[in-house]
Amino acid sequence: MMRVVEISKHGGPEVLTMGERDKPSPAYSHVLIENHYAGVNRPDCLQRAGLYNPPKGASDLLGLESAGVIAAVGAGVTDLSVGDAVCALLPGGGYADYSLAHTSHVLPVPTGMDMAAAAALPEAFFTVWFNLFIKAGLQAGETLLVHGGTSGIGTTAIMLAKLFDARVVATAGSANKCAKCLKIGADVAVNYREDDFVKAALDATDGRGVDVVLDMVGGDYTPRNIKALGRGGRLVNIAFLLGPKVSANLVQIMAKELILTGSFLRPQSTLQKARITDDLRTKVWPMLAANRLNPVMDQVFDLSDASTAHAHMEAGAHIGKIVLRAQG
Repeated sequence: MMRVVEISKHGGPEVLTMGERDKPSPAYSHVLIENHYAGVNRPDCLQRAGLYNPPKGASDLLGLESAGVIAAVGAGVTDLSVGDAVCALLPGGGYADYSLAHTSHVLPVPTGMDMAAAAALPEAFFTVWFNLFIKAGLQAGETLLVHGGTSGIGTTAIMLAKLFDARVVATAGSANKCAKCLKIGADVAVNYREDDFVKAALDATDGRGVDVVLDMVGGDYTPRNIKALGRGGRLVNIAFLLGPKVSANLVQIMAKELILTGSFLRPQSTLQKARITDDLRTKVWPMLAANRLNPVMDQVFDLSDASTAHAHMEAGAHIGKIVLRAQG
């Protein structure tokens, strides 16, 4: 048996309860990970509230990433062995003592990194790499506007963009959070509660506009993002905290030849996730091992305190990643 965090009914953080289930066995091309830590992400909160259903065939348990050691390997697995220290992108099931992962979505714990930090890597790094570098094609010398600069996604986007020689304008909701954005590499940080991020983006680019916007807000941010973009700019949405229905001026989109796109990571195919894994393994993991970047960590909670972790995330005061401590 293993401990798991279950959703007793859809609702607030208080609906998360501890339970027990049989420890699963890995199928073909899968591994069983003994979780030491599991990451907490915004989609977990949405699923708990009944606003985000897991993909067909995925575990009903929360948790899209974890770090630990390989406890068992399924048939067809040749690149991983029992005892290997790994982190993995999961389709679900991370809030448990053990989780199943496809072997092609597993990466080694970077040299010198502890398990808590490793558990904070997969969801944010997969999401940012897929959306910024694959879908938006962010290039060296271009300027990125990223909203929610102190979230797990935001901090990762700032660090990866700077690592690959892009400029970054970040938004955040307080002077303290703006200072943190600057500390981890942003060139400009805008307190969106006090200042106009469109003006800041235009000022930072001498009026030309930014090349890429990474947005998880939606709603009335969309027309403002369009104004902030320069000719040939790309707007990538990965969430819509202010709502999915937006108003856009087609004249601006056409005149500036903009691309508006977006994605959900969780429903991507096994092959697409494997391609992202390979990119990260060759282009980003060596940088982590060399200590050229590290995930920004906020707080660690015990698995049994998942409800407190969710309340902490939804309060919006966190900076960086929140993780749960499992049996490790």
